[in-house]
Parts: sequence; C-alpha cells; structure tokens
Amino acid sequence: MENLDEIKYQEALKRVKKIKGFYTHLAVYVVINIAIVIANFQSLDEGESYFQFRIFSTAFFWGIGLAAHGLSVFVPTMLMGKNWEERKIKELMDKEKNNKWE
Repeated sequence: MENLDEIKYQEALKRVKKIKGFYTHLAVYVVINIAIVIANFQSLDEGESYFQFRIFSTAFFWGIGLAAHGLSVFVPTMLMGKNWEERKIKELMDKEKNNKWE
C-alpha cells in the first residue's frame, strides 16, 4: 500500500510542477509583454497609430505558445477525467507485473 501511495504522491507532485510551470510562464508573459508594448508605444512617431501589428506581434505569437502550454497542462484532465492517470498507472503496473514471469 505504501508503494501505491508513493506513486500517487509522485504523480501529484509532477502535476503540481506542471501547473506551477504554466503559472510562471503566464507571469513572465504578462510582465515582458507589458514592457515591450510600453517600449513600442514610446517609440511611435507623433500621430502614428498605436494599433499596429508590430507592436503586438510578440504578445500574439507568444500567446499562441502560452495557450498551447495551458492546453497541455489543463485539458488532459478535463477530457480524460480526474482518475484517468490513476487508472492508467494501475493498468500498466498490472500489465508489467503479469509480463514479468512470461
């Protein structure tokens, strides 16, 4: 039973690290892109429009990467259910156990 608890703990730890990594990525995204937008805004010529693609291009493309990161962290549990990982681990462990003696 301790082994199963250790496996559950390791899986939970791995999940927490993924979530923490996403939130760190999000925080860096916000801070850096605010700085980039402010710097681009200050470099505009008088009368030049603020709404140009070049001003927001970094935020746009990085945002696509951030969205992909978020999907990889949060969607698997939404689609497969909370206990999917636990069931799959048990299934693979049982399979491994049965194949050891063959």
